[in-house]
Formats: sequence, C-alpha cells, structure tokens
Amino acid sequence: MWTIAGASTEYAVAATGDRIDLVAWGPHGVGDGPSPFAVHGKVQYMLPGDVAAVEYAPDGLRPFLGADLAVAGHALTWRLDSVLETDGLAATFADEVSGLRVALRWRFAPGTDVVERWAVVHNDGPSPVTLTRLGSAGFCVPTPGGAELSYLCGQWAEEFTPASTRLTRGRFEIGSAQGVTGHQFAPYLAVDNGDAVYGVELAWTGSWQITADADAAGLTRVRVGRSLDGAPVTLAPGESVTTPVAAGAYSADGLDGLARQWHAYQRGLAGDRLARTPKVIYNSWEATTFDVTADGQLALADIAASLGVETFVVDDGWFVGRDDDHGGLGDWTPDPAKFPDGFGAFVSAVRARGLEFGLWVEPEMVNPRSALYAAHPDWVYQADGRPLTTIRNQYLLDLGRREVFEFVRSTLDSLLGSYPIAYLKWDFNRPRTEADRSVADLDGAHVRNLYRVLDHLRAAHPAVTIEGCAAGGARVDLAMGARTDVLWPSDNTAPLDRLRIQHGFLSAFAPHLMSSWVTDANGMFDERSRSLAFRFVLASAGVLGIGADITKWTAEQRAEAASWVARYKEVRDVVTGGVVHRIGGPGQSRCAVQYTLGDRVVVLAWNAGGLDGLDRVPARDIRLPLRDLDPTARYQAGDAVYSGAHLMSVGLPVRWTHTHDADLVVLELLG
Repeated sequence: MWTIAGASTEYAVAATGDRIDLVAWGPHGVGDGPSPFAVHGKVQYMLPGDVAAVEYAPDGLRPFLGADLAVAGHALTWRLDSVLETDGLAATFADEVSGLRVALRWRFAPGTDVVERWAVVHNDGPSPVTLTRLGSAGFCVPTPGGAELSYLCGQWAEEFTPASTRLTRGRFEIGSAQGVTGHQFAPYLAVDNGDAVYGVELAWTGSWQITADADAAGLTRVRVGRSLDGAPVTLAPGESVTTPVAAGAYSADGLDGLARQWHAYQRGLAGDRLARTPKVIYNSWEATTFDVTADGQLALADIAASLGVETFVVDDGWFVGRDDDHGGLGDWTPDPAKFPDGFGAFVSAVRARGLEFGLWVEPEMVNPRSALYAAHPDWVYQADGRPLTTIRNQYLLDLGRREVFEFVRSTLDSLLGSYPIAYLKWDFNRPRTEADRSVADLDGAHVRNLYRVLDHLRAAHPAVTIEGCAAGGARVDLAMGARTDVLWPSDNTAPLDRLRIQHGFLSAFAPHLMSSWVTDANGMFDERSRSLAFRFVLASAGVLGIGADITKWTAEQRAEAASWVARYKEVRDVVTGGVVHRIGGPGQSRCAVQYTLGDRVVVLAWNAGGLDGLDRVPARDIRLPLRDLDPTARYQAGDAVYSGAHLMSVGLPVRWTHTHDADLVVLELLG
C-alpha cells in the first residue's frame, strides 16, 4: 500500500494484480484499518475490475461499468510495470499489443487537502493508436446507502445554479460538447454518502464530462476527464498526450467545508499574484455598448474617478469596423474616427484622471465583415463542403493552427506593448460548431494554445490583470482560474438573480476569482427591486466593479456609491483572501457570507425574501450564526458588542426594512 498525505487528509492505494485500487481517502489515519472498498463474494457476469475501487481502468479491465481509457479496434488491457514514490506517486502500465505506455500520477497540492491526478499516454509501438476514451481519473466513494450528488447547472444568464439528485443505482453524467467549459454545467461534482462529502473538479477549458456510476455493492465511482465527442485522439509512434488534471477533495464539514477546500486550492494556484490588491474597476459596456467615443468615455472616467474607481475598462466597440456586432472582430486597431486625437492620447487622458486603463478583447473571434477574414478565410473552423454557422454574427478562429496562435499572441503583445494597459478583459462569445474532425485532437490543440497564450501574457506582461469571460460564465474552471486573475460568472447582474449565481459560484470557486459589478439591471428571473446598497454589498462579495451608466446617477447616488467603494477598499483583502462560510442561501431567510482573515471578520448579508411586518405585528430579528470565532473573545460591530460564543451559538442579528435590505458588517476583535 502507498499513502500520500495532504494538510489534514490522506489518500491510500494498493496494487491488486494489474490494477491500482483505492484503499482509503479521508482524514490522517483513515487508512489504519480495514478498507471500506474491500469486496467480498464472487463476481458474477462481470470482471473483477467492474466492481473494484479501481483508480484508472482501460476498457479491457472494466468493460461494463465504465472505463477511463479505450482505443479503437480492440479492448485495451495492460500490465503494471512499476510504482514510484516521487512527488506524490507514479504508476506505469504497458500494453504490448497496442504499444501504449500509461503513467498515472497522484499528488496533493502543497499545503492543501486537494489531490491532483492525471495520466500521460505514450505510444511506444510501431503504428498509430487511436484513443476513443481519455479520462483523467476515477474517484471512488463508499455509498452503501446511496449517494446525494450535488452539481452546478444553468444556462446563459443563469449559471452556477445549485442542484442535486439522489443516485442509488445507475449512471449520472454532466459535461460539455461545445469545445468550451460551457454555461450548462460547471466541471464540478460533490458526492455525499451521509458521513462525508467528496468533491471533484476538472482543469480543462474544452469539451469535458463527469460521470458517476453507482453499483449494486455500495460503490459510487466518478470518472472525470475530457470528452472526445466523436473526435478520437490518434497518437503516432513516439507521440504522447497528457490529460487535464482532475482534482479531488474530502470534507467532513458538508458542502460548505468542501467549498473551503476548493478556495484554499485555488488560492494556491494563484501563487504570488494573490498578494496583488484587486482594483475596483469601471466597465463602460452597459453605459455605451458599441457607441464608443473618446469624449463619451472620458465623461464616464471623470465620474468613475470621483467614485473611487481605480481601473477604467473600455469594453467592446473601440476598434475599426465595430459599430455593431456584425463587423470588426479580428481587426484590432483603434478606430481613429472614435479617437480623433489618437488612441494613445485617449489612454493618457484616462490615466491623467488617476485611473489605470483596461481594454476588452475577443482575440479568438472574427466577423465575416472584417479585413482579417477577407485575408484568411481558412483560419476559421470549418468542414469541407459545409456552410459556416455564425453565432452573434461571428466565427471562431482555429487557435490550434500555428499561424492563428502566432497572430493572437502577437496581436495581444502589440496592444500591451503599445499602450499602458493594466487590465485585459478576454471574452469568448460563441462555442465551436463546424470542424474538420479528421484533424488530430482539434479540441486539445485549441485549448493547449489558449493556455500557451495566457501563460505567455503572464510571463511577458506580469503587471497586467487578466479577466476571463465567455458570454458570462462559460469559461470558469480550474485551468482558467490558474491562468487569469479574475473570472466573470455571468452577464446577468440583476440583484436577486446575481445573488443566486454568486452563491453557486462560491460553492466551487474562490472569491478572489469572482468579478461582480454594480449595475442598474432588472431581474430576468426575479424582478423584485433592491436598493443600490444591496447591489454594492452583493458586488463586494468578490472583486468589486461598477458597470452602470453612471452619467444617469443622481448626486445622491454617486455619493452613496463613493461611500460603498471606500468601505470595500477597507475589507477587500479579507473578502478575497479570507476563509469563507456561507450562511443560509438565496432561498432562505438567512442569506449571508462570512469572511475571516486572522482576527478580522467581515459579514455580507442580504434580504433575499420579504419583510417581517415592519413592527405592525410581533417578529424577531434574523440571526446569522457565525463560525470559527474565539468563544471567549469579544467582538464589536458599530455600537454593539458580542461574545464569540453568542455570535456562533445565537448569531449576528439583522433586521430588514424597505430601505435597509443589505449590510456589510465588520466585526472588530476587542483587546
């Protein structure tokens, strides 16, 4: 048996013939006893690999209940060659028939309880081998009483909606076949067996799938990896492919405890960049859409600066041919008609107002009405003889092609080198449709080159903050979280709609990644009105931005906004770097988030429901029970003083009225 250890969790596996099986997964010491995955009794009408808690299985070893790896033409089997304890654990398997050699890897991310797993598949044989299934890992959970599966689903403008289903037998599957992470599901699944919660996420920005299989003997096995979507990957002799990292986490503290595991892991992925102060941004899209002019943008910048905004981002509409969404994409030259004194002079004017400058781009896209498409129509995804499909009047460039990759990289280098741009919003407003599936690993080539560009930008322009966006939240995953500084969860910024979206987002992703704006948007799914304060407290739950047409705000609204911006700046390090406890949720009377960093505690709370009678009938305050305070300490919020024991056992009191529907509470530890 081999055991690897995280901060407070261990993961133990053992060799069984030509398999590696899971022995134990849980708190330190969990492997010191009989394995809950051990099987007794005779295997009937299947193979032993179908009922084993196998870590990774080819279809020849697990043909009936879900394999992780398969090749065209025959069932794949292998022999276990070696297991080495190096930077975690490495096991190597070989198949003499196909010539494949597969290396499996396990390791805990440093300082966390998240185990990372992946596979490297190499063709050592004399002939090409076609992979028809390419998983990253299988995670096993003991579920003798069945499993409660929690996941995040939705659509455009309704991303990250929490959902759950009970699985006692059979199969449950989520994923994307769009060549992008997608709006429909996040690459996240949690399995609750009644004793603990086990979670998985995938670091991949292309097509993917997560599949849970519950068998008759009380095991739920979760397969995580790429979806080849009818486009198998062929390895020529000597070639190899590395799967995306599949990450697994254990929590004895429910879904909220699992969320904290993911947050800690993602803070580790951010590395030293987490220490950078997240700037308050203003984005001009909702104020001007495509009607971008130097004078109009500077008028917005004047007001934004007076509110305390630190970065001014010009969104879509700044480049030639971009008066609407029918043209211009691909031609990334500032429009001289919109900036008659020159784009450089305009950027300098923004910066002269004490603001950093940011810019929107969509470098993987092209409009049919553009100089780029006229010069290179072959650069877009297409299948011979098939008509091209536009979505939002645009095509998708085949970033997997060398010349497209070089164009995108050089275009962004040129923009960032020509102007003092501190913030880059990278959008992606359509999925892939037509594609020549005879091209080897089309999906993988695009995603890998996307990562190459992002990695290059981080190395060549380290001071630039990059925001990942894809028509809202269609590109939110671990890999993007590791390569960008902030992610856009949804185009829906209406207060109660956004509250639900952000509640779901925080169950899988950390607040330092959550970009959130204050706008004047009306609800698409919940039209109840909320105050400007509610919108600011909501946007303060991650990285604060403003996207409203602030030229239409009254003097009173601007003064209130400036006050909220100042309050956010006082607590943003706690919000983006602190430990998160979600209290209740949007469908409950309690709806709040507690952030704790050292002895500093910040609570954001919202009225997600109705009122309690406004003192015309008897009522009691809503109480928000806090977590992980010192029970003997005393905490002050305004004029009120509470013991830690009171705040944890009874809760922080809040009372909502027509005009008071949200609050930001700072608890000061008294000496």
